[in-house]
Amino acid sequence: MTRRSADPGIVTIAPPPPSLRPGHAGSRSRRRARNTEPVPYDFRRPIQLSREHQRILMLGFDGFARQATTVFTSSLRTVCQVTLQTIEQRTYNEYVESLGSQTYMTLFAADPMPGLGVLEMPIPAIMSCVDHMLGGPGSNDQPDRPLTEIEGGVVKGFIDRLLGEMRYSMATILPLEPVAAAVEYSPQFAQAASPADVMVVADFELRIADRPHRMTICLPFSGLHPYLSNASHPGPVSDRERAARVQAADLLRQQMDHVPVAVAIRFRTTQVGPIDLSQLQVGDVLRLSHPASAPLDVTVDGSTFAHATPGARGQRLAALIVDTPKENS
Repeated sequence: MTRRSADPGIVTIAPPPPSLRPGHAGSRSRRRARNTEPVPYDFRRPIQLSREHQRILMLGFDGFARQATTVFTSSLRTVCQVTLQTIEQRTYNEYVESLGSQTYMTLFAADPMPGLGVLEMPIPAIMSCVDHMLGGPGSNDQPDRPLTEIEGGVVKGFIDRLLGEMRYSMATILPLEPVAAAVEYSPQFAQAASPADVMVVADFELRIADRPHRMTICLPFSGLHPYLSNASHPGPVSDRERAARVQAADLLRQQMDHVPVAVAIRFRTTQVGPIDLSQLQVGDVLRLSHPASAPLDVTVDGSTFAHATPGARGQRLAALIVDTPKENS
């Protein structure tokens, strides 16, 4: 930095201010701020769970954690605490690999969301819960094995209560109706989704009498995404916008009533072996498995929705819709 003196022929050089000197604390702090660790990005699987979606899920799962704390404490009659740790997007294979070789996985149907969800707790945690509910001390020394039929019956009602609390805590996002479908102890055999399917995994810390355990909830991202998008975008704010949406929905329903659909009238399928098919010649008679007295199937896109008998109306073929037979002969 230069400074011009009173004498126009003399120029003095002044030292730079302290904040610009090499090695000053200010420059070091800015240098450290720029030298943050890079975050890896997988271009084969772009991140789809936005921050706003994470915030919405965090509110729902925080509510579940508080309700689950009440369920654990009242059922086990000991001080328990459930705390939400992280909400991440993973593939189902990555989620399975993060679990132990043996754990307690409750697979549940989550209507109206398609697919299956998973409520998972490690074997020591679920055994400690059983011990407490049966009047035991719930010590650290718990057997590492699947539950017996009696133990499974004791835990079933407890798991149903947790799924019920999940319904209330997620009500602001979607009208979830979780119902336990199956129990699996080996994560490798739990077929809740395909290995490459993207899932939303909520990780909780479960403390039972000051002993920490891990508890996870896994939900399909494809089923959650439409509800998260609706929750992140507020609805119409004026009566005019609401009326416009109602009118658009009515017009859509009216137009759907006039969409042409290809309908087929078919006999029942007949199974023929490859040898018989290869020996067919012109003039051969192929015996159908459709009884002569049975009506034909009325199908749309391969799905049977009615039955009919063949006939004619003037110069054109026709089919008369009849009652569905009670027994297929």
